[in-house]
Amino acid sequence: MGNPRGISEKRRILPDAKLVKIFCTILLAFLATLTPGRSAAEEIRVAVASNFRDTMSALAHQFEQASEHEVTLIFGSTGKQFAQIINGAPFDAFFSADIERPELLERDGLAVSGSRFTYAVGKLVLWSPQAGYVDPDGKILGRGDFGHLAIANPDLAPYGRAARETLQALGLWNQLGKRLVRGEDIGQAFQFINGGNAELGLVAWSQLRRNDAAIGGSYWLVPGHYYSPIKQQAILLRDTVGARMFMSFIRGDDSARIIRAHGYELP
Repeated sequence: MGNPRGISEKRRILPDAKLVKIFCTILLAFLATLTPGRSAAEEIRVAVASNFRDTMSALAHQFEQASEHEVTLIFGSTGKQFAQIINGAPFDAFFSADIERPELLERDGLAVSGSRFTYAVGKLVLWSPQAGYVDPDGKILGRGDFGHLAIANPDLAPYGRAARETLQALGLWNQLGKRLVRGEDIGQAFQFINGGNAELGLVAWSQLRRNDAAIGGSYWLVPGHYYSPIKQQAILLRDTVGARMFMSFIRGDDSARIIRAHGYELP
């Protein structure tokens, strides 16, 4: 005959083994959530050139609708944002209005190598909110029938540099020097015109061309041969799952349609 005590001891061990099995199952399920490809919702901080404000706002909204992540947008002049990044600003991605600054960040090891790409190509336009004020060929610049011309700061903003190149190509840079009203970025230059501080200005075509809506006032779309191509590049600053997802989204077909609808070309 067997030992009743031995049977009893065996029965006491079984519940403990089941508990261990349950615990292991729970642990494995938890660890699975930590594997690559699965992540908790992240806040993605994105520094964005001022000219891309409306476009990026639309893109970020679409991305948030399709993912669990939240995008925080910080707008400003490319020059100032570049300086902030060098000084440790906690951005996850940088959408510059030029190529040079993303190149410098990659070269100096301040961004993720190989993540840089051109997300839009901008256009320059001479615009006034007054109908019939700007002629279709931009000859008003040479006639000087205005008090002030608004541009972005050429030393900080690529659209300001394009404005300077245009005026230099037309032989008007020195002539119009005292009439120029310089904004810190293209957004401020646009506000100078809207606020009446300048009758007209050289601004971004995307600030007027929004989802095929009618353009108010009068304008001259500056031919591209007057200024260097405004290729706008983005680069990843922190290699997180959310930031990579966002950059991948920007390069997708849905984003391309939004970018084109806001007046940009794609490379």
